[in-house]
Amino acid sequence: MAIIATDGGFDHDFSQEVDCIYKGERYAVRDNGQVFRYPLVGKRPRPNDNQWTFGKPNSKKGYMEIASVHIHRIVAIAFHGRPPSPGHVVDHIDTNKRNNRPENLRWVTRLENILLNPATAKRIAIVCGSVEAFLADPSKFRDKFLEPNFEWMRTVSKDEAQLSLKRLLAWAASDKHPTGGLLGDWIFNRYNAPKQHISTASNGPDIIMSKTAGAAQLNWRLPMEFPCCPQEYVAAPLIAYTERLEASAVFCRNEVYSSLVSKRAMSDDCQSIYVISESIKGSGSVKPWALAKITYEDDLFVHTSIGSFFSQEGAEKQYCMELGLEWLGGDTFDDCC
Repeated sequence: MAIIATDGGFDHDFSQEVDCIYKGERYAVRDNGQVFRYPLVGKRPRPNDNQWTFGKPNSKKGYMEIASVHIHRIVAIAFHGRPPSPGHVVDHIDTNKRNNRPENLRWVTRLENILLNPATAKRIAIVCGSVEAFLADPSKFRDKFLEPNFEWMRTVSKDEAQLSLKRLLAWAASDKHPTGGLLGDWIFNRYNAPKQHISTASNGPDIIMSKTAGAAQLNWRLPMEFPCCPQEYVAAPLIAYTERLEASAVFCRNEVYSSLVSKRAMSDDCQSIYVISESIKGSGSVKPWALAKITYEDDLFVHTSIGSFFSQEGAEKQYCMELGLEWLGGDTFDDCC
């Protein structure tokens, strides 16, 4: 059934619509990820009441929201029922935080949510040798998780770990993309499934869709969020993007680290933006400085990672070379590495 949505004025298809209650609010929910919030009984309608919406992206976390409420939790409750426990969270199966269709959502435990994320699963693999080793007997590694964000891992029981292992193996077995048979391989390759690849050239690498709408990336290890990336149509997209890249603004981030804008400039032909960024201190990055190029291709902001550097001087030297500027600083530490 086709309908006219009030969110943006576009046609949206859906086949099912249900009602649910979340945090005392009544919503109608469609299987395309749209929600409709009813006014409170006896109260005047609020700005977000009485209209269908996919929500607006949270600038920090990337999730779609309506009045600071996460759309994905509303959709999950409407189509998958209440969470099995207060500790359950919603997993976006395709890793796209803005795809809130019911078939892309599922309830998972806090442990499963950590393991389903390649970045955090990689940390566990580094500490324990492999994801499988941790799940086999979590008690062996209780003294290994000392970081504040991972302290709760010390309390994971063997029963909880075994249950999660069974569920993870079942999800891996049901994935339509073939894996090498190892749980770790499946977890780390979830971001690399071909569903979000865009071919750039017959012999060239693929551009991978980012976690930010309208953004893609090349030569990055994992999909990133780019908070400054424009989300509305503008006549001069690269100029609009450049203006948002103010010093100390968050340029890119994932669950492991965030990088702040240090310097940016547009090329003489106005076809590229070059950005030097620095990882936030304490993230543990061996090479905290990075250089990226942004272009606008086929209605996408394509972020190409040019390289990472031990020193600011190393990044600025490459920055000058990319922009065709003269570098007067001589050799840098990165030239020797």
